[in-house]
Amino acid sequence: MLADLRDALRQLKKAPGFTTTAVITLALGIGATTAIFTLVHQVMLKSLPVTKPDELWRIGDKIRCCNWGGYVQGDDGDFSLFSWEAYKNFRARTPEFTDLAALQAGNAPLGVRRSGSQAQADTRNGEYVSGNFFRTMGVQPWIGRLMTDADDQEGAPPVAVMSYHIWREKYGSDPSVVGASYQINGHPFTVIGVAPPGFYGAKLAGAGMPDFWLPLTAELVIDGATARLKRPNGNFLDLIGRVPPGTHPKSLEAKLKVEFHDWLASHVPDMEPGEKQLWQQQTLHLIPGGAGVAAMRDQYQDGLKLLLVAAACVLLVACGNLANLMLARGLKDRAQTSIRVALGASRRRLVRKALVESVLLAIIGGALGIVVAYAGTRLILHLAFQIGGPNNYVPIAATPSLPVLVFTFVMSVLTGVIFGIAPAWVTSHADPVEALRGANRSVGGQRSWAQKSLVIAQAAMSLVLLSAAALLGQSLRNLEHQNFGFETQSRYIAWINPMLGTYKPEQMEPMFREIDDRLRQIPGVRMVAPALYAPMTGDSWNDGIRVEGRPEPGAKEDTGSGWARVMPGFFETVGAKIMLGRPITEEDTATTRKVAVINEAFAKRFFKSQNPVGQHFGPDKIKYSSNFEIVGVVRDMRYMTYDYKDPIRPMFWLPEAQTVQYDDPAYQSGELWSHYLYNIVIWAPGNPPGMEERVRKTLASVDPNLVLYGVDPYANVVSADFQQENMIATLTTLFGVLGLALAAIGLYGVMAYSVEQRTSEIGVRMALGADRGDVVKMVLRGTFSQIGIGLALGIPAAILAGKLMSDQLFGVKPWDPVMLTLATLLLGVAALLASVIPARRAAGVEPMVALRNE
Repeated sequence: MLADLRDALRQLKKAPGFTTTAVITLALGIGATTAIFTLVHQVMLKSLPVTKPDELWRIGDKIRCCNWGGYVQGDDGDFSLFSWEAYKNFRARTPEFTDLAALQAGNAPLGVRRSGSQAQADTRNGEYVSGNFFRTMGVQPWIGRLMTDADDQEGAPPVAVMSYHIWREKYGSDPSVVGASYQINGHPFTVIGVAPPGFYGAKLAGAGMPDFWLPLTAELVIDGATARLKRPNGNFLDLIGRVPPGTHPKSLEAKLKVEFHDWLASHVPDMEPGEKQLWQQQTLHLIPGGAGVAAMRDQYQDGLKLLLVAAACVLLVACGNLANLMLARGLKDRAQTSIRVALGASRRRLVRKALVESVLLAIIGGALGIVVAYAGTRLILHLAFQIGGPNNYVPIAATPSLPVLVFTFVMSVLTGVIFGIAPAWVTSHADPVEALRGANRSVGGQRSWAQKSLVIAQAAMSLVLLSAAALLGQSLRNLEHQNFGFETQSRYIAWINPMLGTYKPEQMEPMFREIDDRLRQIPGVRMVAPALYAPMTGDSWNDGIRVEGRPEPGAKEDTGSGWARVMPGFFETVGAKIMLGRPITEEDTATTRKVAVINEAFAKRFFKSQNPVGQHFGPDKIKYSSNFEIVGVVRDMRYMTYDYKDPIRPMFWLPEAQTVQYDDPAYQSGELWSHYLYNIVIWAPGNPPGMEERVRKTLASVDPNLVLYGVDPYANVVSADFQQENMIATLTTLFGVLGLALAAIGLYGVMAYSVEQRTSEIGVRMALGADRGDVVKMVLRGTFSQIGIGLALGIPAAILAGKLMSDQLFGVKPWDPVMLTLATLLLGVAALLASVIPARRAAGVEPMVALRNE
């Protein structure tokens, strides 16, 4: 074997062109596949960096964010988020869990600065967790100590645990942060410790990873009257517990269901009429929790599977090239092989020699493929998570881990063996008499068809990749250029968070009025409108609707509607057209009737053919059905950043200046919270330069403590909503181009080899009167006969691939003829270019020289 290895190295050094082409081809194919597998491993296969993750189990099998009110959940009644009271009930009644921890779904925006500092607060992500969270995860502090149950008690001194990442990046690994006092959202907290390196919590997401962990009871301190903690139907917690080995999951799940139903039964008097009909149908599921709350897996798994298949197609095309190169090289050296056979070399020995060379090439290609994979993974991470900005921390590394390296090595060896054994077998069966007769005679049909079959397969695979890339690219364009119902041109979004300060709800409207006035004084700014959240900015507030004069709707009737609170001028600022009635104006004050503007979808859902203007409605309860009078209907606007294929949902808007007093604490809490507006829409025709700096100075002049995250062009905000689709389309296009290039290289190699082998034949033809045009036609006919067969196989495969990825498509059919035609034309052009040089070389053959060589 060592002798074969030394001989293989010597042969590869003697053929640098062949070696370089084979290695680069394999590096690209293996690198692309390894890059995608790096993400698949970290997003879909990797466990949490905690002690014995296989002992963790999660109550709830859905990924829900971030607040679900009520005693029923989802259309299927499948609970995955729970209230603090429900969590404490599980913990008290389920000794099968050695520990049961709770963590906040979503994240808590924090404004953090060291006590005594006059600097503006740093914006950080927080996460509320139970006192036993770190103990449940089985992690130890890096420095200081971690939270305990004693820290998670009402009245306990407020404490926080800092993540290792932020401690290193922001605080320079300064040990003095432990024990130091920090102002968090205007309240004093003591940092008691730093979590260990690599620990990011129990949830992996693409944004909002925690910089600080706070006790659940700290929500009462930070959020005050808007806190959800003590609402029994305020579901905002994911639950993960640790069980001892040998625990039977099905038995534990059955017990949890009984406990949950007992708890729901104790709250029947508190339920709404619809909930009383449905509470007994509510259920839960216990699932393995070793991966934690896999929010990123839920979001990206379909896209990653698609990309893994596309990368595998590129690898197959690359492997086809390797097989063709090995086959061509073996056939070219068949005279030498025949001599070895004549001298007594066994077929097995020759196959082994060729296989060693093939595997060696594949391993070298795999080693370089790791470099390609590293660069590719960095590109993918940039495409996938750029929405969070430069400070967005995603705990995924581009550096390949040990499992990824093992995957690459195994894939390289398999590539070398599988795609090297057929060429090795064919070349080892060279006929000594035929081979020694002449080096330039045409090879047997079987061997020629082996090469042609590989080219046909490569053409078909390339067509599938190109078609998929064209479909996904068109789908992305359709998404980005659909009619959203509002304008983004010359608009900006300023991202603020008044909740990070100590403002009172009654301070909000006067402050936003002043902000409105000051920002309009910036040169070039035409209109300004603060809002709870603007269209397609990623937030979503929802309520059930009750219409005055109508009975309680059916328990399963969809009465949901989104809503937002806005300042006057909002609709004009975003370019939304009022279809009926009027918008919210300056006349809608705290002392006037409570009004609302609804969208067309709201009018169609709840009022059918009636005129909705003048009608009254309210949230969730019949007794609130007269709260708001409809004064206008606005054209439908796309608000949600998902479900783009679904019709626009009902939506209504309320004035910032008006407040409803509710007798239910949960509704009153939401009412108060909704006055803290998070977006400011700015309309500045002509896009004046330096907008962010001007806005920042203006807001600081209103209140230096008001936190501004940044100012983004609205078009960029909307474009960022499609970052996953952009990633998939970009990478599929890259894979399609790569596959096409590799297929063209393979076709060129086969045609060049074919011309070389047929030199004598071409010379005879030309000696008998064939002109150069006939020779070119002969070569091109050979090229396009292979491409034609490839298209015949590839077109049905491309249509099938389109159907399989139909969930990823928007506004384009899987069998779109334009996209298929475009892919076919690209493949045809590539084939033409690949065959031009061999055709010209064939046409340049001198008959006398060819016959003399023969």
